[in-house]
Amino acid sequence: MPRTIDSPIRRVAVIGAGTIGASWAAYFLAKGLEVTVSDPLPAARDLTTRMIETVWPTLTGTGVATAAPGAWRFEPDPVKAVAGADFVQENGPERYEVKQPLFKALDAVLPPETIIASSSSGLLISRLAEGLKQPERCIIGHPFNPPHLIPLVEVVGGAYASEAAIEAAMNFYRAIGKRPIRINKEVPGHVANRLQAALWREAVHLVAEGVASVADVDAAISEGPGLRWALMGPHATFHLGGGEGGMKHFFAHIGPAVESWWADLGAPSLSPQIAEKITAGVREETGEQSIAELAAKRDAALVRLLRAKQDQ
Repeated sequence: MPRTIDSPIRRVAVIGAGTIGASWAAYFLAKGLEVTVSDPLPAARDLTTRMIETVWPTLTGTGVATAAPGAWRFEPDPVKAVAGADFVQENGPERYEVKQPLFKALDAVLPPETIIASSSSGLLISRLAEGLKQPERCIIGHPFNPPHLIPLVEVVGGAYASEAAIEAAMNFYRAIGKRPIRINKEVPGHVANRLQAALWREAVHLVAEGVASVADVDAAISEGPGLRWALMGPHATFHLGGGEGGMKHFFAHIGPAVESWWADLGAPSLSPQIAEKITAGVREETGEQSIAELAAKRDAALVRLLRAKQDQ
């Protein structure tokens, strides 16, 4: 039986130390948890060290960090890394053929009360847990990049996860300052990535059809509805859009227009030609800035935005 809220989680194993795993490790450390990081790649230890050192000033400056960053160790073997773990956050490559044997190996050695949560951005947890001895303790715990800053975690139980495991995971993420949402029915891509994909599909279509440039399509979101979406989601936003009549008025007076837009939305393919057009547009939009520089600017702005939301 997975642990309950009365069984506190103190030791976390982070399996897979790429960008997401290393960011998770930093966040868990900031919340005073004991962390074991595991990854077979030789460079993973150094990547995790650099990630922790890089983000720690932000974590302390925003008040997220309530502990020192030293309580972690590195163990290349994932089976050894989960020894004594109260919770496992898996961050392996986004492929069933990699994750399924990893889940099987972890399931074989972990006590039944230890939850295995996958950071998978789109795979089905039912397929990952199929055939395990304790499939009821396996869930999706999908963060958004970068996990040390973005509050959202999508929790999916799928066909096998027990109610106790889902609630324990929700309670754990909530207790460490995350904003978990429960997804009641598993679908590829979960919820947030499907919303992103739907928006990006139309963004690609508009560029491909020459309606607007890559930079202007991006500005149409970042300088417009994206600002509102940082404060409330699309349903609540349109509720305000209905004025004093709220959502009911919106459906009656603007709903038909929205339906006509839906009917005209595009369905582009990511052909080499379209991919090159988008890539060239992004190069023009971002100029000479490196990925690291862009990420640093994004993270600094995210910190300011999160502070504003807290003040709100």
